[in-house]
Amino acid sequence: MTEKLQKYMASCGVASRRECERIIADGRVQVDGAPATLGDRIDPATASVSLDGSPVVGNTNVYVVLNKPKGVVTSVTDTHERPTVLDLITGVEARIFPVGRLDMDVTGTLVLTNDGELTHRLSHPSFEIDKLYHAWVRGKVAESTVVQLCRGVQLEDGLTAPARARVIKRGTDSTLIAITVHEGRKRLVKRMCAAVGHPVHDLRRIRIGSIESHDLIEGEWRHLSDEEVASLKRLTKMTD
Repeated sequence: MTEKLQKYMASCGVASRRECERIIADGRVQVDGAPATLGDRIDPATASVSLDGSPVVGNTNVYVVLNKPKGVVTSVTDTHERPTVLDLITGVEARIFPVGRLDMDVTGTLVLTNDGELTHRLSHPSFEIDKLYHAWVRGKVAESTVVQLCRGVQLEDGLTAPARARVIKRGTDSTLIAITVHEGRKRLVKRMCAAVGHPVHDLRRIRIGSIESHDLIEGEWRHLSDEEVASLKRLTKMTD
């Protein structure tokens, strides 16, 4: 059985499928000694794949959830020498990558893995993976505003998809709201709240798909259980 070259590379933990496509297009990949091109299909059982001269082979996938604290960059490396989420993951020999991004000032659930295909599916908007946030916003949020968030908010890059939102608590000059989105736009929750007149002053991601980090203190991480991994694969329609 054949499969797309970039999908195979992603399953080996090289990078996300989209990044693997760029690597192939850059001419860095060979299949059976010949330069690969985007669109190639291979039989993983018989093909010999190499990247920059080094063999690409299947590896054991690792799945981790981190309760990300503030002040940490969601990146593998940082040119400004700021701490990254990988600095918090110790004792894991596999090269893992964060799934999506959380701003430095955002806390909460972050999945990291070397499963490139799962990373692609969790990140791609076509799979509509829910992400639940709790946001403290400025001002008292009216129910009419909650309805607006649910129906969609006009942003500079277009109308947002319908979300789920509700008020959890109202303070004297701020409101805690729960909002669930499935789009992958940058800073989406912050921009939605600002657009309806209630800028965010504290944001926490509670859940991505079925994965939560409520059992961890900020900065702690753990391996996902087999059932948690299976639930993510079911959500993203992956088959082993």
